[in-house]
Amino acid sequence: MAILRGIDPVHAAATARVLVEAGICIIEVPLNVDGALQSIEAIRTEVGTDTLVGGGTLRTVEDLASLANAGGELAVMPHLDASLIIGALDIGLIPVPGVFTPSEAFAALDAGAVGLKIFPAEALSPKAIAAWRSVMPREDALLLPTGGIAADNVADWWEAGADGFGVGSAVFDARGVLEETRRRAVVVVAAVADARLCYSGWRRG
Repeated sequence: MAILRGIDPVHAAATARVLVEAGICIIEVPLNVDGALQSIEAIRTEVGTDTLVGGGTLRTVEDLASLANAGGELAVMPHLDASLIIGALDIGLIPVPGVFTPSEAFAALDAGAVGLKIFPAEALSPKAIAAWRSVMPREDALLLPTGGIAADNVADWWEAGADGFGVGSAVFDARGVLEETRRRAVVVVAAVADARLCYSGWRRG
């Protein structure tokens, strides 16, 4: 999940195209930056239906409505709020709340969360996620570590049981330099692909 914090709406469509070409299929624009809704609208128009487009840093029911009106599909929150999870489901959005403890994670799943944004991941460790995974089967919980994720550590998180990642500056150049965004995204996508291949082989062996 590419997190485009600080994206200029003028660059949104072209940036999204570069990210999709690099192999990223989920794009999030935090709502607490100027022009976020315009960026989401531009991205939704630009990318195909195979790409999920969402808003992040959702804090209120009004944020959910604004996201839906802009064409977003994924509602990403920095925290756990059961009313927002239920509100997102009620209007057809996919809720992904932020959680930091197993108690928060189970409360979010009980409220109907589709995925769990483990945030801030850099304050935990892959060992913590491995412990979570022992009581949260993949069919019950999608775990998405976010914060501090980069090409040099995705393998550790993947082996521990992550299903995906929220990644910001490691895949996105906020200055709007598209070739730099492409370079970063290609590196991270390749690292994730390598981790998946290695881990799948280890499990089969």
